[in-house]
Amino acid sequence: MFCYQCQETAKNSGCTIRGTCGKDADLAALQDYLVYALKGLAAVAVPARALGISDPATDLFVAHALFATLTNVNFDRQRIYALTCEALARRDTLRTQLLACTPDPAALRLPAAATEPATGELDAFIQRGYQVGVQADTTTDADIRAMRELLTYGLKGLAAYTDHAYVLEHGDPTLLAFIQEGLAALTDDRRDLNDLIALAMRCGAYGVQVMALLDAASTSRFGHPVPTAVNIGVDPTRPGILVSGHDLLDLYEVLQQTVGTGINVYTHGELLPAHAYPAFKQFPHLIGNYGGAWWEQQREFSRFNGPIIVTTNCLQQPRPDYADRLFTTGMVGWDGIAHIADRELGQPKDFSAVIARARTCAPPTPLESGTVMVGFAHQTVLSQADVVLDAIQRGAIKRFVVMAGCDGRHKERAYYTEVARTLPADTIILTAGCAKYRYNKLNLGNIGGIPRVLDAGQCNDSYSLVKVALALRDAVGAASLNDLPISYDLAWYEQKAVLVLLSLLYLGVQGIRLGPTLPAFLSSNVADFLVRTFNLKPISTAEADVAAMLIGA
Repeated sequence: MFCYQCQETAKNSGCTIRGTCGKDADLAALQDYLVYALKGLAAVAVPARALGISDPATDLFVAHALFATLTNVNFDRQRIYALTCEALARRDTLRTQLLACTPDPAALRLPAAATEPATGELDAFIQRGYQVGVQADTTTDADIRAMRELLTYGLKGLAAYTDHAYVLEHGDPTLLAFIQEGLAALTDDRRDLNDLIALAMRCGAYGVQVMALLDAASTSRFGHPVPTAVNIGVDPTRPGILVSGHDLLDLYEVLQQTVGTGINVYTHGELLPAHAYPAFKQFPHLIGNYGGAWWEQQREFSRFNGPIIVTTNCLQQPRPDYADRLFTTGMVGWDGIAHIADRELGQPKDFSAVIARARTCAPPTPLESGTVMVGFAHQTVLSQADVVLDAIQRGAIKRFVVMAGCDGRHKERAYYTEVARTLPADTIILTAGCAKYRYNKLNLGNIGGIPRVLDAGQCNDSYSLVKVALALRDAVGAASLNDLPISYDLAWYEQKAVLVLLSLLYLGVQGIRLGPTLPAFLSSNVADFLVRTFNLKPISTAEADVAAMLIGA
């Protein structure tokens, strides 16, 4: 196998025996073949759309299936195989329609991925996956390969966020069309380095668009987040259900279905921000948040004692002591783990099996006590714009540091804790994503009533940080985002973070620090290009980086 799409890839080079995420070589190959099949489907869909031929269900399917190939999402061979079969079947249906409307089929220049046979058992798909993976074409230029992979991972992040928005009934066909355009371009050897760079920047533009869409989807359904102190202790008298991942609607439906049952509900990981949405405050049995970031789940799920639902992504290999009370839903899956089926049209998901399991379980084992603050999305921060601007003008706030993104297992991520501790008392940390777990429980105080850590929400809520920065730019009359007293010190782990990075680069943000390592999929020349063009920087030490950030370097 070969996979280097996440930050924790082996030796920052590539996983070649078993993925750090837990997938083995065969599953990696099966996912590679699914991506290949989706490229073939896209290569048919793009010229078909130009002739007025399209199928909205197929368009959404591409995003949905591509989401399944993100790190820590779907480890279920049969479901990946089924998605691949569906991709090939949809490709062939669309290709038949396309060829019927095309006088000269040869002029279409359809790639092999668009025309090869669509049949085969699971083992045959695995073997085909070994032939079409990242390093299968040894003749490809290293820089072309690097840009193709950068675009691929940006598209995966775009697909995930698009899928999240569609779950909340907020769609945008232009997003689906671009995902297909990008996938199709990856099959075209005529695309040179400049073409791929341009596509990556357009992917960043669509990243801004999808995060705005998802923000509208979440706030229209659940209200705008408000500052909220979230309990991180437990109720020792009642059993609980733990909901992890990102899906707010799954959490909401669990809460609806557990009203009056005597079962408490807790959030985990990226669902911590749910507590700030007004719609969730009507449920007193939403007790609090249990544990920290996704990478600690094996220890924390063991101690929770009750059933756990993993939504959207961030699943690790289940341990035997809790595997029988673990449930997946949405695109998430693991061989042998119970799965909650998708919604029927107009109906909620059925979480009765989870509720029944909870009735048999002991209350959670306490991990910690106290509270953490959430709810500082763009509406809250911008409603206090006068207070913030006054603090800047008085010198009470000297600098904002955006420390958003992902958390992970590498010990080097302690850097972000040290940065938070080292930053002087006249700085504000803006955060979104699970990177916050490195410092959101530190006692960093406040500036004139403004907490020094402003948590905007999930990784997709990086859009809130963009809105705040743009509003600040306009308020102070700055020419660009780069003229503001804002430094960017981002942590990345998987492909959603790649899209967030591309979005910031599209917006022209310069001088971003990215860690704990630069992506392994970047060739030296492509990395140099990003450094030269955007002043992208690797992290160094907390002390050195804080000193540089304080002078705008």
